[in-house]
Amino acid sequence: MKFPPLKFSLETPLAWSQLSHQKMRLAVATTGVCFANILMFTQLGLLAMLTEGTTRLHESLGGDLLLVSSYSPSLQFRISFPRAYLYQATAVDGVSAVSPVYINRANWVNPNQLSKPSNSNQKRPRRRGFFGNEVRIIAFNPAHSSVFKLPEVNQQLAKLTAPDAVLFDRLSQSSLGEIPQSLAKKSELATIMENRRTYVVGLFSMGSTMNDKGNVIMSDWNYAQRNGQDSLDQARLGVVTLEKGANLTAVQAKLRQRLPPEVEVFTHQELIQREQQFYSSQPEGIILKFGTIVGFVVGVIILYQVLYSDVSDHLSEYATLKAMGYGDRSLLLVVLQEAVILGVMGFIPGFIASVGIYELLVTLTRIPLAMKASVAIQVFILTIVMCGVSGAIATTKLRSADPADVF
Repeated sequence: MKFPPLKFSLETPLAWSQLSHQKMRLAVATTGVCFANILMFTQLGLLAMLTEGTTRLHESLGGDLLLVSSYSPSLQFRISFPRAYLYQATAVDGVSAVSPVYINRANWVNPNQLSKPSNSNQKRPRRRGFFGNEVRIIAFNPAHSSVFKLPEVNQQLAKLTAPDAVLFDRLSQSSLGEIPQSLAKKSELATIMENRRTYVVGLFSMGSTMNDKGNVIMSDWNYAQRNGQDSLDQARLGVVTLEKGANLTAVQAKLRQRLPPEVEVFTHQELIQREQQFYSSQPEGIILKFGTIVGFVVGVIILYQVLYSDVSDHLSEYATLKAMGYGDRSLLLVVLQEAVILGVMGFIPGFIASVGIYELLVTLTRIPLAMKASVAIQVFILTIVMCGVSGAIATTKLRSADPADVF
C-alpha cells in the first residue's frame, strides 16, 4: 500500500510581504535601525571605556581587602591617609599583612627623543596628546609579593630593587615611545621621568585610561629617592592580606571598627563598583548615557516614519481585511511584527559594525575594550522596545481606519 507523499507549504508572513514589497524602503529602514544601534553601541562602549577602563588597577591588585581614604571618592584624586593606620590594621585578628601602595604622576620623555640629535636652529614641534604627557606611578615594597596578582609583575620583583628601575605598561599610549619593541633588543632602556634618569627593566600589561596615558611600577625605595622619605608617610592604598581560613566579612567589620573614620575598608568588588559609579555620575558619563537615549529616539523616529508610510500606502488593503472580519488587534500585530523584523535586521549589521568600531577604539587609545554579552543584550532589548514603541505609534492611523470611509 502506497501512501501519498507529504507536502509542506510555508506561507509567507503578511508582515514580511508588506516589508519586502518595496525593497528600497526596506533597505532605508534597515540602515536607519543599524545606525541607531551603532550609535547606542558606541555610546555604551565609550561609557564602558570611561568606567571599566579606570578600574584596571583595582582589578590588578592582590590581597583580600583594600584600605583607602574616606575623603577620596576615586583613586583619580591625590588624597592619601597616614601610613600609621596600616600598622593599626595589622594588629587586627585575622590580618596577615598590610602593604602600602603609593600612587603619583610624573612627566615622561619618549626615549626616542633622547637619541635624536638636537638642532638649535630648528624648533622642535611640541606634541600634545589627548591624554597629556604624564604617566601614573605605582610604587610598593617588592618584598611584598601579594600586592599585585599580575604574574608578570611578581616574576620581576627582583628587578625593581635596582636604582631608578621601573616596569613599563606595554599597553600605554604610543606617544610615550615604542618601548616594548626597543626593550626586546636590550635588557634595559634609559629615559627621563620627572627630570631624572630612569631605566625601564621590564614590561607588564594593565592598560591606559581616559586620565592616565600609561603606567609604571617602581619600588617604594626608588619612590622615596625621588619624592623624599616623608612621601612614604602617606599611602594612597593599603592592601590587606588575611590569614588562611579567616572570615573576610568578619575581618572587614573588625577593621572598620578599629580604624578611624578617615579610612574606608572595601573588598575588591566594592571598590570597583564605587569607582565605576563615580565616573558614571560625572558629566562625561551623563553625556554618554544621554547619547544612548538619543540613539534610541533616532531609531524610534526612523521606524515610525517607515511604518507610518507603509500603513498609509496599504490602508485600502488593511480596510479590506477589516471588512473580511479581521479585528484591530490582528492588524496591529502585523505592524508590530514588521517593527520587530526591521529591528532584528538592523541589529545584526549594527552589532558587526560596532565590534569593528570597538577594535578601532582599542587600536587608537590602547584602552582595553571588548564587546560584552551584557552590552549586546542591553542594546538588543532597547532595539526591541524601540520597535514596539514605533509600531504602537504608527498604528494610530490604522485604528481609526473605517472600511466604509476607505471605499
